[in-house]
Amino acid sequence: MKVIKKINLPTQIIIALVLGIILGSILHGNKDVINYIQPFGDVFINLIKMLVVPIVFCSLALSISNVGDTKTIGRYGGKTLLYFVIMTSFAIFMGLIFGNLFKPGVGLNPDLLPKGDISKYESTAKAAEQSTYGNHLIDTIVNIIPTNIFEAFASGELLPVIFFSVFFGLALAAIGQKAQPVKDFLGGALEAVFWMIGKVLLLAPIAVFAFITTTIITFGLSALIPLFKLCLTVVIAMLFFIFIVLGIVSRVCGVRITQVIKLLKNDLMLAFSTASSEAVLPTVMKKMERFGVPRDIASFVLPTGYSFNLDGAAMYQSIAALFVAQLYGVDLSIGEQILLMITLMLTSKGMAGVPGASIVVLLTTLGSVGLNPQGLALIIGVDRILEMLRTCVNVLGNSVATIFIAKTEGVYDKKQGEEYLKTI
Repeated sequence: MKVIKKINLPTQIIIALVLGIILGSILHGNKDVINYIQPFGDVFINLIKMLVVPIVFCSLALSISNVGDTKTIGRYGGKTLLYFVIMTSFAIFMGLIFGNLFKPGVGLNPDLLPKGDISKYESTAKAAEQSTYGNHLIDTIVNIIPTNIFEAFASGELLPVIFFSVFFGLALAAIGQKAQPVKDFLGGALEAVFWMIGKVLLLAPIAVFAFITTTIITFGLSALIPLFKLCLTVVIAMLFFIFIVLGIVSRVCGVRITQVIKLLKNDLMLAFSTASSEAVLPTVMKKMERFGVPRDIASFVLPTGYSFNLDGAAMYQSIAALFVAQLYGVDLSIGEQILLMITLMLTSKGMAGVPGASIVVLLTTLGSVGLNPQGLALIIGVDRILEMLRTCVNVLGNSVATIFIAKTEGVYDKKQGEEYLKTI
């Protein structure tokens, strides 16, 4: 009897990606079929989002209840936010360096480039510009405290969920033995949700096929040709950030960036295909624990990073801003580029969770240095494709951040991480 070996999940995802590119190329421009393919991907993302909040709440509340020390939690938070500010600023700075070095917008005629529709982003940007306190960052900080935790759970807003989870975990620690039934429930619920995640991930190849197919149908690989220099600049900048910047941070922690990539290779493949960091948040949290990072740090740093530490997006935004300036022959001074850097830094923190955040951030930022936001219509065709790449950088950046915080706290178990790598 012939033995048929089951194709493993990573191989299924690769096959789905290739088939998606092929079918998308065949059906390019035939947007009517998108309505029949897109739902398969959306169902997968909805299933993941359905489980992200329960995982973050159960994991973080349980971990904090076991730590039980407000000083320790405060130290975690302070270190994490400082790290995020430094790394995001550095990512924006590196984007400006590569944008000035490669000059992706020089030599292109904007009248000859295909224009995309940015109207939906403009309406989102106008809505995002509405500020209660006159500053988006202040709005974000205030809104971290939920007025209704069930509303925050239902909307999937991670920052309010994180705040409540930490507060609830501290309360469990404070009441001592009385909290044990609740902690037992949270532990059991967490295991149940991870079981559900395992079953949902079996649908990943179908979702990858749907997302890749619809992306190629909508934009086509031909969209890369006129903006090849921009794409090349973004790719080189992000590879530099991964292997040099994150590589140095990893070495400080006693690991190699290639080890982190090996650890997350399946998650990075899924993140790339779906262009969604949330799609891999549960599995990355689990892997970080197995890699030697304590649960309390992994469950705090990773979800927070998805709102405050999007290195790939930050780097892309600075390159895209310079591209628009170069495209229209605007020579930004050093002072204007510093202003752009600061504005991007502040605006991006206030836009966490906004749909199409990178384009929305750019729409609200370019005006600060006298650039025409309509220039963004020229890069919409490649934005979705580049979004897949920057999502991978975001995932890697937050994973390295998790290891770094654990290392600086003296709780990273390097030996456990090395043993786990041997099983992959």
